[in-house]
Amino acid sequence: MESPEGEQKDLTELSSTEAALQYPDEKALMRRVDWHILPVMFAAYMLQYLDKSALGNTAIFGIQESLHLVGDQYSWASSAFYFGFLVASYPVSLCFVKFPIGKFLSISFITWAVVLACHGATANFAGITSVRVLLGALESTISPGLSLVTGLWYKRSEHASRHGIWFAGNSIASIFGSLITYGIGHINNGIDPWRWIFIIFGIITFAYGIVFYIYLPDTPQSARFLTAKEGEFIYKRAQQESHTAVSHKWSRSQCVEALIDPKTWLIFVYAMGSCIPNGGITSFGGLVVSGFGYSTFQTILVSLPISVFTFICVASATIVTSKVRKSRCITAAVLSLISLAGSIMVSQIDPSKKVARLAGMWLFPAYSAGVPIIMSIIASNVAGYTKRTTVNAVMFMGNCAGNITGPFLFFPGEAPNYESAWLGIMISLAIALVAILALRQMMQFQNRHRDRQQGVNIDPESREAIESEEVVALDKDETDWDNASFRYYL
Repeated sequence: MESPEGEQKDLTELSSTEAALQYPDEKALMRRVDWHILPVMFAAYMLQYLDKSALGNTAIFGIQESLHLVGDQYSWASSAFYFGFLVASYPVSLCFVKFPIGKFLSISFITWAVVLACHGATANFAGITSVRVLLGALESTISPGLSLVTGLWYKRSEHASRHGIWFAGNSIASIFGSLITYGIGHINNGIDPWRWIFIIFGIITFAYGIVFYIYLPDTPQSARFLTAKEGEFIYKRAQQESHTAVSHKWSRSQCVEALIDPKTWLIFVYAMGSCIPNGGITSFGGLVVSGFGYSTFQTILVSLPISVFTFICVASATIVTSKVRKSRCITAAVLSLISLAGSIMVSQIDPSKKVARLAGMWLFPAYSAGVPIIMSIIASNVAGYTKRTTVNAVMFMGNCAGNITGPFLFFPGEAPNYESAWLGIMISLAIALVAILALRQMMQFQNRHRDRQQGVNIDPESREAIESEEVVALDKDETDWDNASFRYYL
């Protein structure tokens, strides 16, 4: 799709520096980018969640009995995904530098589709654990990859909304996954329904992987729906506004800075505290709900509102963080509080009141809407290419550690109420709540400290307006510590 001739002529006449700062109809151009890029990422993230959570969907169809899983073997099989994710995180980060990001992501996508379908052919604990490790290693590309793609296309004031849009694929996947699982569960042809779940999900993912390969550009400059000038403008627009430049050279000093920055470890604590509940409920959520007294197919249907509420939380958080200044950390904290309230309802209400406990399960996944918020916080507030990559890696280490730990809180002997699991989940959510508020306080303190050092005495709106107009040289790769004019987005 070409720009109108007049607009193209105006942009061509600009110098390379000026082209990075203005465009005759920037809003229309970015709307075009949104309609081409965001649906592709949304669908990809939807399918990755469908695939990694497929094991949880099979739990109520007898996979444990079929594979003769005893003791905590089901928990190990569930956590195996995140062991693969953790081990592959660093090699994957190198691949993002070495290979075109769009093609690398889509090839990973197609490969994990094959691995997912192979889940349906497993016959024992060793088999299911092996393919789970491989699936985790391959899916480790998608979250950091889409976050990097977002950084390539959008400036930091747009990060929260765009992360939220494609991350909403998680909740939509839960809805479709439940409905598809309900239908697959009625297949009766001699093959276990849980095997069909893996096979059919794998076929769907493989088909979309081909679409993903065709439609996801590697960079704005290579996008077929943009002219060369438009692609260059969008790339420079994002890089200048982010206060850093893409660099393919690893910086030891930036890596060390990331590791000694207290904000990095608050992000780690928040990620781990939020993902311990996620790891547990992804694998045991169906068993918890069925433990309220619902049949197999009733469990699938009454769990649908969980996905709907999760989508509402993600959409609401995206709107709030886009429209309300300094609201990212507070929004994430509120989401943790909602999940904490849901946990209390599930664990403390009398077991005979199953509807009230089910309502608690519907509220519980609100914490997950904080994941795109924390990713946008990193994208917006960590400058320096190596430093940002390092902080991202630390965040995903917390993510993996939490998801690995979560399933082991559910002791088989405590089924169906799992008292110890819910206590651990509530403690984790409380720690995540404290960490995100401490992160906000630290960033606010550092902003004010820099204002005093530089003699800045203006209202916050004016200061942000000045920052948005600041031009950062594209060949510079400064960290947020190096750049005295850098201010953190709360």
